[in-house]
Amino acid sequence: MRQPDIEIYLKEAVTYKDVEAWLAKVLGPCTEWKKKGETWKCTAGDVPVTWMPKAVGKWNSLYLDSDKTPWEDDITCAHAAFKALNVEVRCAPGSWVEEQGEADADRWIRISEDGQEEITWKTGS
Repeated sequence: MRQPDIEIYLKEAVTYKDVEAWLAKVLGPCTEWKKKGETWKCTAGDVPVTWMPKAVGKWNSLYLDSDKTPWEDDITCAHAAFKALNVEVRCAPGSWVEEQGEADADRWIRISEDGQEEITWKTGS
């Protein structure tokens, strides 16, 4: 089932400008980035994009607020991001809702040169 939005986390070496070049190829040209507080926002093609540097420690959040992306879910997007940007990517294994409890909140998928693996990533304070 297609997720209503996509959120992945990219290791610190990547900037929103690196992501912009990739998104422009896949989704369409990006509008000018606008800074709002700690986040950067643009639209790539028809998809609203939010970039939050250092959202979790050294990890940057990329949020695509649309179900109109070429990716079915976070994991397929994370694989595409790793292939395009050659940087470790993390994402949730599926849609997570608070009712699932805190234990599931720490389950993440890691995509790197080692392939795909499930990890425990404590993102809370």
